[in-house]
Amino acid sequence: MKKFIDTYKLEFKATTQLCLPIIVAQVGSVLMGVSNSVMIGKLGATSLAAAGVTNAIYILFIVLGMGTLSAVAPMVATASGAKDKEQCGILFRTSVEVAFLLTLVLTAALFIIAENFEMFGHPQEVTIISKEYLRLLSFSTLPFMLFMAAKQFSDGLSYTKAAVYVTIIGVSVNVFLNWLLIYGHLNCPQLGIIGSGIATMSARTIMAVLMFGYILTNGNLRKYVPSLSENISTLKATIRVFKIGIPSGMQLFFEIGAFTAAAIIVGRIGVAESAAHQIGISLAAIATMLATGISVAGSIRVGNAVGEKNIVKVKQAGNTALILAACCMLITATIFLGFTEQLVYLFNKTDKNLITVAVSVLMIAGFFQISDGLQVVSLGILRGVSDVNIPTIFTLVAYWGIGLPVGYLLGFYYNMGVKGIWIGLLFGLSTSAILLVARFYRITRAENQAQLFKSVAL
Repeated sequence: MKKFIDTYKLEFKATTQLCLPIIVAQVGSVLMGVSNSVMIGKLGATSLAAAGVTNAIYILFIVLGMGTLSAVAPMVATASGAKDKEQCGILFRTSVEVAFLLTLVLTAALFIIAENFEMFGHPQEVTIISKEYLRLLSFSTLPFMLFMAAKQFSDGLSYTKAAVYVTIIGVSVNVFLNWLLIYGHLNCPQLGIIGSGIATMSARTIMAVLMFGYILTNGNLRKYVPSLSENISTLKATIRVFKIGIPSGMQLFFEIGAFTAAAIIVGRIGVAESAAHQIGISLAAIATMLATGISVAGSIRVGNAVGEKNIVKVKQAGNTALILAACCMLITATIFLGFTEQLVYLFNKTDKNLITVAVSVLMIAGFFQISDGLQVVSLGILRGVSDVNIPTIFTLVAYWGIGLPVGYLLGFYYNMGVKGIWIGLLFGLSTSAILLVARFYRITRAENQAQLFKSVAL
């Protein structure tokens, strides 16, 4: 028993040290979107509704890129665990190339949607603002993808602190430029929601430059980076990144897509409901970033163990990540349920109808915190053992086969409105958590270890 406790004590310490900077960086990234919503919210419900649906659509597509690049960190961790320096360098170059390829596809798709925004059937005043805002956000895709590529490489080698400082700088720049351009302070033009789009693009560009600057000037990381003159083939690594990353992206796509579809459906109910939905998503996203940070750390720890071909360490790393997630999300659930009105007041203190609807949404978000945390971390630790295809099917069934249909049924046929839609999301997240946790324990059984290590061979 003492040996068991000592072993897990070390694993908890290692995972916590790894995940804390990642959590701060993840929360910081989400705070950029939340700060946009808070500052845009002061312009009124119409602008907040436009920002909500536009951000939902943008994130829906951008998570495909983020999910694809999320394959890099555990792959780098596995290569590092196997002491394969050359493979680490190949993965760095691969991540940059994949970032450019993803940007081309995602930007084109976003521009097409912006030009056809009327198809969502939102009020004309919301549609006009949303179209221009989405175009501006599209231009921030390249720097954001490059930042994520560099961050994934650095995280995979367990150098996670730099991204924290870079993210803090980015969020600070974004808030300051929002203050200047949304409201027209210091003799700057008052651009409203358009100013927020310009601020986000500028902040993300700075973040990408700083992150690459860190990697190229840090001796411990620079040694892995191949020079431009080196003739190395990235084709095999690129195929593997897409093989693992695309299903990972689809997992996020199905989850975020469910929330985006919910945003579009809620937009048909009314402006206040749409704004309340945006408030709920903004706050829930911050909480989810806690689990996402643990998920990334878990995937790295699992990846290291896989590189060492140690099935016991694989299980320990996965168990540790799941326990940490459950504990953290229990805290966020308590905050959501105990301080509901105070959280809503961060966005709006005057619109009583909006406040009432937002409070009901946030209460439901409080109840699905633990389920959300467990399913996010399960996806991460499964990614660490390169198990992505079956989990992708699970997420499709959970969100689109259960969550959205239940939400639509409760929302419209039982006249529960936005509350019914969010209850449906609660069902989807809980189903996903149950299926994914069971999946991890199944594939890490002793009799499956030979197949497991074979599937993640570099």
